[in-house]
Amino acid sequence: MADSGVASRRACEELILSGRVKVDGKVIRTLGTKIDPINHKVEVDNETITASKTKTYIAFHKPKGVLSTMFDPESRPSLNDFFGAFNERLFHVGRLDKESEGLIILTNDGQWAHEATHPSFGVRKTYLVLCEQEISNKLLEQLEKGVELEDGLAKPISVTRRGAWVELVIHEGRNQIVRRIFESLGNPVERLVRTAIGSIRLGELPAGRWRSLQSEEIINL
Repeated sequence: MADSGVASRRACEELILSGRVKVDGKVIRTLGTKIDPINHKVEVDNETITASKTKTYIAFHKPKGVLSTMFDPESRPSLNDFFGAFNERLFHVGRLDKESEGLIILTNDGQWAHEATHPSFGVRKTYLVLCEQEISNKLLEQLEKGVELEDGLAKPISVTRRGAWVELVIHEGRNQIVRRIFESLGNPVERLVRTAIGSIRLGELPAGRWRSLQSEEIINL
């Protein structure tokens, strides 16, 4: 299912456990059930899933105001506006909140996506942050030491001043962790741009545009 672009491997497991997956018309709730995708009919929410024969890997510059989802019940701008016409069922690697910008990866390769996002693999993510107020040296020192949040310590791997911006490198995936770090320090984020996931960089890719990943990028991540 993950390789067919339904969702990430973890999300597919949740679909199975919730009884939303059928094989040859029968609901399957056992994780690890082995089938032949060519000779068996697999359905998710009564929609037939076909085995993916090709792998797609895309780097996308998500603009501000776009949701990191392929479907929004309120019809707000989303990734579907950019990738809904693709033949493959794509899902995103690396969520960004609506007001954040920058690099998102889309793929139909479930196993690769799992390794790219699972905390145990420690893939680094790089962000540029512009705050509502000037960033002081004291705030930089606090960032380097780590900030205690309600769900534990948040400590960037590196903190670098880039003019009025600060570059943070982190390996965590906690919800809106960068915004929460700066809010806890009393200087909320005005603009947040993710510039890299692992060795894959946003570079000069304009907002709203995408490119295919090179084989070296796919292997290195």
